[in-house]
Amino acid sequence: MGVDYYKILQVDKNATDEDLKKAYRKLAMKWHPDKNPNNKKEAEAKFKQVSEAYEVLSDPQKRTIYDQYGEEGLKGQVPPPDAGGASFFPTGNGPTTFRFNPRNADDIFADFFGFSSPFGGMRGGVDGMRGGSRSFGGIFGDDIFSSFGEDRPMSQGPRKAPPIENTLPCSLEELYKGTTKKMKISRELVDASGKTLPVEEILTIEIKPGWKKGTKITFPEKGNEQPNVIPADLVFIIDEKTHSVFTRDGNDLVVTQKISLAEALTGYTVHLTTLDGRTLNIPINNVIHPTYEEVVPKEGMPIPKEPSRRGSLRIKFNIKFPTRLTSEQKAGIKKLLGP
Repeated sequence: MGVDYYKILQVDKNATDEDLKKAYRKLAMKWHPDKNPNNKKEAEAKFKQVSEAYEVLSDPQKRTIYDQYGEEGLKGQVPPPDAGGASFFPTGNGPTTFRFNPRNADDIFADFFGFSSPFGGMRGGVDGMRGGSRSFGGIFGDDIFSSFGEDRPMSQGPRKAPPIENTLPCSLEELYKGTTKKMKISRELVDASGKTLPVEEILTIEIKPGWKKGTKITFPEKGNEQPNVIPADLVFIIDEKTHSVFTRDGNDLVVTQKISLAEALTGYTVHLTTLDGRTLNIPINNVIHPTYEEVVPKEGMPIPKEPSRRGSLRIKFNIKFPTRLTSEQKAGIKKLLGP
């Protein structure tokens, strides 16, 4: 069959249109020459292959001919007797054959991603990309490519506005117990006549016990409406406020107690109020050395996926050594602790 377009796109022979789009989107992004400055020649060859494979398999007419007669049938080397409704043209030198001239790979890429692709608004737009200079080389960073989601609208549909992100600071108590926060937002809606109207809306955010800093809560399409633009998603990102007693380490809570040398040597009871208001009394009968850590199981943060389970409470100690000792104290300590 010559070139195996299915293998190039990493799809099977029954691939749907959606499968082909996903495969092309992933591979075109991976092999775009501007994304591969260190192996540009190899990338250009792969990019061309992937584009040609997508152009053939996404066109029902070309795919039918390819499935029956392979690449030779497409390129007109075999005059197919029945190409399932495909168009034929006289070539002027011999029998009537199907003519397939692969388009420029950059043109296929531009048509697929539309003008709202990473090149939108840059110098030269898509035409700049078709020139030999590839004028946006350095623009291609991983951050731009990672922003292409699986469901990115194609060029024929309206583009989606980029997400609007807001930080949502929460206290450790709120993240320990869970809470509900209400946020008032103002946004613009477009009415039937195309006029924009400001509206206010209350969003309810359910903070679950144990959520961590960086957790995202998304309200789809709650941004401003504009003609021919899908409104932006509104994203709230959890942040942790600093706590006066506890610091968080994953699912554990860490607390540092200041104690005297005498307490470190003779025993000490830790008194703590938990984040949900209980009183803990933890007696420590071991000698507390500078790196000593008392671990109390199940007194840490709830584990988000299993709120009945919790991390640990880790108690560290800051031992205050005396700045000076009298000769009597030194003699006493030697007598008590000496060999």
